[in-house]
Amino acid sequence: MQSSMSDAVLVGADAAVLESLPLPDHFPAAVVRREDVDIFRSMEDKDVRKSLLVDQVPMPELAPDEALIAVMASSINYNTVWTAMFEPVPTFQFLRQMGKNGGWEARHDLPYHIVGSDASGVIVRTGSSVRRWKAGDHVVVSPAYVDEQDHDTHRDGMLGEGQKAWGFETNFGGLAHYAVVRASQLMPKPAALSWEEAAVNPLCASTAYRMLVSERGARMKQGDVVLVWGATGGLGAYAVQLVLNGGGIPVGVVNSAAKASVLRSLGCEAVIDRTEIDEGDPTLLERPEGWRKMGKAIRAVAGEDPHIVFEHVGQKTFAASVFLARRGGIIITCGSSTGYEHLYDNRYLWMRLKRIIGSHGANLHEQWEVNRLLALGHVVPTLSRTYPLNDVASAARSVQTNQHIGKVGVLCLAPEPGLGVTDPSARARIDDKRLHAFRS
Repeated sequence: MQSSMSDAVLVGADAAVLESLPLPDHFPAAVVRREDVDIFRSMEDKDVRKSLLVDQVPMPELAPDEALIAVMASSINYNTVWTAMFEPVPTFQFLRQMGKNGGWEARHDLPYHIVGSDASGVIVRTGSSVRRWKAGDHVVVSPAYVDEQDHDTHRDGMLGEGQKAWGFETNFGGLAHYAVVRASQLMPKPAALSWEEAAVNPLCASTAYRMLVSERGARMKQGDVVLVWGATGGLGAYAVQLVLNGGGIPVGVVNSAAKASVLRSLGCEAVIDRTEIDEGDPTLLERPEGWRKMGKAIRAVAGEDPHIVFEHVGQKTFAASVFLARRGGIIITCGSSTGYEHLYDNRYLWMRLKRIIGSHGANLHEQWEVNRLLALGHVVPTLSRTYPLNDVASAARSVQTNQHIGKVGVLCLAPEPGLGVTDPSARARIDDKRLHAFRS
């Protein structure tokens, strides 16, 4: 049953009404439980449907610099899969460490972890020190949870020692009816997008932006050839769009003809179906003969070797990435979904003067920059499918087993897809075919 607050949010109540209503004592949320940390011991298939549950949780207190969001929609990121697998470490270790810091951070150390690092929704409460936001504002949430009292944070939000991924290294994440966020995580929701379209972007789009466009990343320039592994995945599909926008030449790697078709619909002309490279041997790209075969395929579609390799797959592609980047090229990496331990031939790195750059998330300025591109329609959401919150475990399983393309959305308070568009004229200016490219 919806609370009166939830009902008011759904009908678009104004700030005065929202502030006058009591908050619910409990609300539904996707959680993992500390008591389940060892359930996958000795299991080869760590099926997240066994560990990711929807439960009623108590409403947390709000710190002075925080806002309470009525979450309309969220999405599945791979960090939610890691959390539900309790790998590489149980996230309760992060929550326990927060608890040791005392103060408001002590709230996070609970026997359950509310997960989710993306959200769109409506502010229903603000802490006493929040100035720029008010109840009723439509927002999306940056997943970068930073320590504003750390001097390095003021150099770059991602460098501060206390920087965390919200909903992964903190509690009270976005896969719930309500979420707690710092005011420094808030951005205006793009008015042309529905709740679920807006929710899927913040983590992946901003990560790709920092990797490719930001001065802290590869600093892609016009004409650069950029190899994008997993080019129709959550990260890769944003990377392809950013490369095209910046005058680069994306070379997208996919694993099916259907995904190749989706990629071409985004305007990516250089597409490689890796199943045509490995011909049934999924380990080929982990060996030199596979690297050379991929290099030949890249030159066939792009005419030259890549200036930049957009790397997030990890163990199964990293050695190939180091080999494939041109002399003086860049391998920029933000993750390792197939494994963290990378082996590569260092001769191709040092003797050919290549560089490996580590990248993680995005600071708030980078988040705002890519959010503006989304609002303008220069970058479009990569939403492919939407699940209800009650089926969040199945949504996470589809990502765990790579049975998806783009981003998988989750409806939280929103009762159905397609709601939340507040500027239909702006939406009309964006090609509807582009907005639905991943749902076709």
